[in-house]
Amino acid sequence: MFKVIRIFILLFVLLAVALGAWRAKTRSVEWKHDLPVNIYLINGDGSEAAAAYLKSLTLADFKPVEMFMKEEATRYDRASKASIEVRMGGTLVTQPPAPPNNGNHLDVIIWSLKMRWWAYRNADTKGADPQVKLFLLYFDPAQSSRLAHSTGLQKGLIGRVNVFASRDMASQNNVVITHEFLHTLGATDKYDPASNQPVYPEGYALPEQIPRLPQRFAEIMAGRIPLSASEAEMPPGLSDAVIGEKTAREINWM
Repeated sequence: MFKVIRIFILLFVLLAVALGAWRAKTRSVEWKHDLPVNIYLINGDGSEAAAAYLKSLTLADFKPVEMFMKEEATRYDRASKASIEVRMGGTLVTQPPAPPNNGNHLDVIIWSLKMRWWAYRNADTKGADPQVKLFLLYFDPAQSSRLAHSTGLQKGLIGRVNVFASRDMASQNNVVITHEFLHTLGATDKYDPASNQPVYPEGYALPEQIPRLPQRFAEIMAGRIPLSASEAEMPPGLSDAVIGEKTAREINWM
């Protein structure tokens, strides 16, 4: 009998967690109120350069993300009902669990649960849910020329974002941050993971353009500006990116 009760309690807890995640996921794209996006800063490599850079960051450094969303919402006639509010959540000492390298589906599920539990224990928010939590891990570019892939989870509205501790790369950092933020709202990648090339047509900012290539802007979920059939480059900043129609549908703008 005791075993049955334990199983019943466990199932009840799992159901409550699943229901809570579903409600947060649904309400995050209802766009009835400004959606809070909480930014947490983390020294990703423990370097002095990253530590010094974290101390220099303010809310103003992340306002371009907020402005990008407002400007793109205006293009979709959603300016009055598609706003976000970026907030500074402070600096964290502990690091979130890293996603598995080439893990199978079960490994990803286990990591997702660990990530959500870690976020619950380490990141407080003020006000009512739903709220997005973005954990930004900063790395000294002198030590790391390339960074591991960032991740955004719709379940839990959590992002784990790897970025460079450099003023010269701040604008491109905001492109990565916005990309992962949109993942938390249900937006999907629009590029080929084997080549990193944007996928036509949903990965193109202007798919009807003639000639098709080169493109001038990046579709934010493709992450790169297509230059040729085999070449693409990361946009310098959010002013060189747009939200395409498929992404707009995925976040309930259309």
